[in-house]
This record gives sequence, C-alpha cells and structure tokens, in this order.
Amino acid sequence: MISTNEIQQQLSDCLGLLKNVFGRDLLGAYLYGSYLVGGLQKYSDIDLFVVTNRSSTTEEKIELTTQLLHISGIYMKGIKPPIEMTVVEKAAVNPWQYPPLFDFQYGEWLRQSYEMGNFESWQSQEMPDLALIITQILLKSHTLAGENPEQLLAPVPYYDFMKAMLNDLDRLTDDLEDDTRNVLLTLARIWSTLETNMIRSKPDAADWVIRRLTSKHQPVMDRAKSICIGHEEEYWDDLNESIKSCVQYMIRRINEQKLSINLKDPSNKITLA
Repeated sequence: MISTNEIQQQLSDCLGLLKNVFGRDLLGAYLYGSYLVGGLQKYSDIDLFVVTNRSSTTEEKIELTTQLLHISGIYMKGIKPPIEMTVVEKAAVNPWQYPPLFDFQYGEWLRQSYEMGNFESWQSQEMPDLALIITQILLKSHTLAGENPEQLLAPVPYYDFMKAMLNDLDRLTDDLEDDTRNVLLTLARIWSTLETNMIRSKPDAADWVIRRLTSKHQPVMDRAKSICIGHEEEYWDDLNESIKSCVQYMIRRINEQKLSINLKDPSNKITLA
C-alpha cells in the first residue's frame, strides 16, 4: 500500500532540493502523470517536471542525483514510489522546437549508472519524449512551485506529439523479454492514442485494447493490466507463446492506423480520455 504521507514527504524533499540547487532560477515545478491521471499503481513513478531559467552545472547535477538516490524509491523494491524527474531550461522548449532538449533527468533505470559515478549518463540532450510530457502537463498537472505551466511552456504541435510517440516503436520489441509488462502497456497507450487522439492511463489503455484484441491475445493484455494494478504478481511463463504474437498484432494495427491519419490536419488535437 502506497502511503500518502510518504509521497508528500518525497514531494517536499524534491521541492526543497530544487529550491536549494536553482534558487531564483527555478521557474516552475509540476507533478503530472499517474498520480493525477488514473491514480498511482503498484509500480508507478512519481512524475516531476521542472523548468529553470538556466542549465545546471556539473556540480548541480551531482547534487541533484546524490539526493534523489535517497529520496526516490527503488523500482519494484519496497513501498516507496520511484521518482522520475525531468529538468529543462525554458529557452530550450519555448519557443518550441523539435526535437526538444532536456537539461537533467533522474529515473530509476539510471540508478546503477549514477551509483557508479556517471552523473551525465545520456548520450544526447535530445529528448523527443518531452513532446509527450509537455502535452500532458498542459492538459493536467499540479503546480508545486512557480508559475502555472501555461505561462512557461509552448503547446506542442500535433505532428510533433505523434512523431515523438512513435519514435521508439521499433525499439520497444527489443525490451520485450526483460520488460514485458511495460512494453505491452506502452503499446496499448500508443495504439489507443493514435486512434482516438486521447491520452489514457495504462490500465484504461489496456481496457481499450483488450476490446480490440483477438481472443488469443486478450489474456496477455489482461495479465499486463492485472500486474500493473497490483492484482497479480509478475509472471509470464504460461503466456510465453502468445506474447510475441500479441505485440506483433498491436504493432501491425498501429502501423495501419499511421497510414490513415493526417498528421498535419490542424483540427487534430490531443486530449485526456
């Protein structure tokens, strides 16, 4: 059971850290994602987005990382939720440009690299996912500090949102064996958003997709949802023969849908389901 008090303490600690590191250059800090859309699930992150007036120094990145290693929960260990924090310099995202650039990111998938002393473990500052993050923040977020997001962030064009969402489609299959649940749920969100122009939580996207899967593949997505919401433990051995074909089916449907939409139609807009 996730403790509300624990989460509030984590948010308070993160905000204190950001104020200490950036001072007056902290323009805005926002809570978004599962906490506000669909609710935190068993394996959910606390998603934080930060806008600053300048880029961080190497020393500041070390300070951020060192403290976040303690504030964040470790993925799939204990009950304290993991923190995912993305920091951008305002000038890098407003005016909008694609691909957008980020300044700093903390996520539990980087923990091992950070603990080894690699405090800038990314190969590029380009981050297409910022198109998705900023869109979500402008649709629904909670301001923890600074100005409201509409005052700092430029809207993301529909074309760039879709381009970013589909950016890692081919790479997802590479992670299927090691991260089965997240690959399945990510594909569910991509398919449902591509077809409806609506962003859904992972469980809601799974429900949307289950209704459109064959009877052979429905148990695969049903298992992914059940694990996500904490009703089942991570277990796939009994469904191994169906998982890959389920993924191939979803990717085929996604690619078919890509061909049928006009990415440059100005009437297309992304909303929350």
